[in-house]
This record gives sequence, structure tokens and C-alpha cells, in this order.
Amino acid sequence: MNTPSTAVQVIIAVIPIVGIVLGSAVIFFYLFWSYRMKMLLIEKGSYHRLIERFDLETFSLLTGLVLTGVGGSMVLFFYLKEGISYSLLGGLVPFAVGLSLVAYYIIKMATDKRAK
Repeated sequence: MNTPSTAVQVIIAVIPIVGIVLGSAVIFFYLFWSYRMKMLLIEKGSYHRLIERFDLETFSLLTGLVLTGVGGSMVLFFYLKEGISYSLLGGLVPFAVGLSLVAYYIIKMATDKRAK
């Protein structure tokens, strides 16, 4: 049986850590520069707050469809690769979250339609 080298195992273990650190840095600098831009616009007197409504229904539908697709693909891949095992949970978790978000969207739309 071929076991991957130690260097490969270390690189594979470091990839998620680097991704999380870089993602956090991107979010930090986005928030920081957005704050700085708003402060400068306020100082100049040209800041007009845009009242934006976050569309939770569309966000939950889009995120639910994406997670359902990704989770379903992962479930199929892990099932074909290893059969029923604990690795299948790697796909079942996003699949279940995606289905829950799509169900939220459907229920929300049904209750909004009924309320009108």
C-alpha cells in the first residue's frame, strides 16, 4: 500500500489553514477600507447613506441551491469512492444545510403569499 510522503501530508494539512488566514485578511481589509472611505466621505460632507435592504429570501435560495449541489456532489463522490462510511458526512452536512435553506425559502414564500 502506498502511503503519501510526510511532506505531502504537511502541505495538505496547511492548505485549509492558509485559506482561512487569507480569507480573514481579505475580509478585514475590505471592512477597514470601507470604514475609511465612509469616514473620508463624511468629513468631506458628500456621504449619502444608501439604505439597502438585505434580501434574505434570495440569499437563502441561492446559498441553498449552491450548498445542495456541492453537498450532493460530495455525497455521490464519497459514496462511490468509499461506500457508506464516516467520510460521507463531509457531503451530507452541506447537503442538509442547503436543503434547509431551500425549505426556508419555500416556507417563507408560502407564508408571504398567504398573508397577502
